[in-house]
Amino acid sequence: MRRSAPTLALCLAVAGITGLTGLTACTTPDTRPPPAPAGLTAQAGSATSVHVMWNAAADRDGVTGYQVFEADRLVRELPAGKTMVDITGLAPQTGYVFTVRAEDAAGNLSGPAPAARVTTPAAKAEDRTAPTSPAATTARATGPRSAQVTWTAATDDTGVTAYDIYQGGVRIHTAGPGESATTLADLRPDTVYTFTVRARDGADNSSPDGPAVDVTTPPASGDGPGTAPAEFAATASPGTVTLTWTAPDTGGETTEYELYVNGLPTTVIQFGAGAVPSGRAEHRITVAEPAGTVWAVKLRARLPDGNWGSFSAERRITLVA
Repeated sequence: MRRSAPTLALCLAVAGITGLTGLTACTTPDTRPPPAPAGLTAQAGSATSVHVMWNAAADRDGVTGYQVFEADRLVRELPAGKTMVDITGLAPQTGYVFTVRAEDAAGNLSGPAPAARVTTPAAKAEDRTAPTSPAATTARATGPRSAQVTWTAATDDTGVTAYDIYQGGVRIHTAGPGESATTLADLRPDTVYTFTVRARDGADNSSPDGPAVDVTTPPASGDGPGTAPAEFAATASPGTVTLTWTAPDTGGETTEYELYVNGLPTTVIQFGAGAVPSGRAEHRITVAEPAGTVWAVKLRARLPDGNWGSFSAERRITLVA
């Protein structure tokens, strides 16, 4: 629900202090709304759901949240860090109009973003067959904060209705059934991303992941060389996981790496004097977890200034006995 911003200035009269009689200090309330969100799109993901997305507000705009409307009806409220949402419970073969407003800390609402119109497809009764995976995926960085992902078309017995792009197991974008490429924005400079694409049909059946593809965004202007370990690979063998990578160019020997397993810091890999790899680095981990356990692993290097650099690509492996 919208919060009303104060309409009167708050003033404190300072009197009775020698030399300050009649001095008044006032604080002017914030009544200026943030700009309307840009880049709003709406894509039907199934016969009863629509995926709504927009561009994140700039830090200077002071946005604290977003309100999503279907026609004039408020359907979702989201924090500033969320710029996409699935609207479910919709009717098949029905047209919908979505818009989004930004809200700041004072409760000021922006005007609505230009409306995005979408029509849900017809429902397919008893459809339990998932589409095929996109057979090929490619990607390239288009700047420090953006990348383009391209895929080949999938097939489905009732027709593909959407393509979902995932990063690190999290869906970050949805494209239409006739699309074979999309540009992803709001990425971080000097960061390795691993993208996969899944096809989805009108009954919300999703295909397995297509082939994973890595993209490294370049450093922003003035950031210097990249700090992420390159060509990171992980291989499982009985009782062991072997990690290999190429050290980043940090201006000196890189002797420490922090390993993350399933999103949590697990250990620090250290190379002693005289043992620092000059090219490809390798480290073996003895594991006690049962066969079939799935690990998502990534690592980052300790930089000469003592800070940790950017993460490598993330690799998913299944432990073996």
